[in-house]
Amino acid sequence: MSKKIIEIQDLKRHYQMGQATVKALNGVTFNVEENEYIAIMGPSGSGKSTLMNMIGCLDTPTSGEYILNGNRVSELDDSELARVRNREIGFVFQTFNLLPRTDCLNNVELPLIYSGMKGSERKKRATTTLEKVGLGDRLDHKPNELSGGQRQRVAIARALVNDPSILLADEPTGNLDTKTGDEIMVLFEELHRAGNTIILVTHENDIANYARRIIRLRDGVIESDEKVESPVLASASVSLQEA
Repeated sequence: MSKKIIEIQDLKRHYQMGQATVKALNGVTFNVEENEYIAIMGPSGSGKSTLMNMIGCLDTPTSGEYILNGNRVSELDDSELARVRNREIGFVFQTFNLLPRTDCLNNVELPLIYSGMKGSERKKRATTTLEKVGLGDRLDHKPNELSGGQRQRVAIARALVNDPSILLADEPTGNLDTKTGDEIMVLFEELHRAGNTIILVTHENDIANYARRIIRLRDGVIESDEKVESPVLASASVSLQEA
């Protein structure tokens, strides 16, 4: 029986905008099992960004239950939330969010520094993770010396380095051309096959179709939650070294 990584029950997030109450999430319920590959979709204003912030422990719900790998998120204080974000969640952003004056190795080491890992072990772990995403020969390169696809690979390595419970990717191909975006999605497919649990937030159908399950939001509620029988995969001939 698969292990539940995420349990979400009747999750609500309401905001007060002057006299009006905006119901960004209005009763969302679903579970995520270990090694699932899920895409969350929805039009602007559907609640998908709010849900991503909830899953990533960047915001807390107005009501409802969110359990992440046994942690009841609504009961955690700020320092505990920061620890959960660092250890349980690997974030991948559309804009990469790399430190521009820092080389690949040090960018990937950052989560390990926050975890308190010793220097020699950090470098070893960061090097191994960069090799896993095809950048073993770019350790000392800074972001401005890399292509967009290579920068996103560094960001993915940084997300992976702490061996998180989930990879949470927000429009990870949004700043990339089609060919490079396809190569990044092939990399996500490889990571999924290696056992990683992936949650992908996107508005693009062709990107969502790489996942094995698609959750569609509308007006703060789940409109549909479907398994994908035949995921769209890029050509197997695409090399993970290209970007």
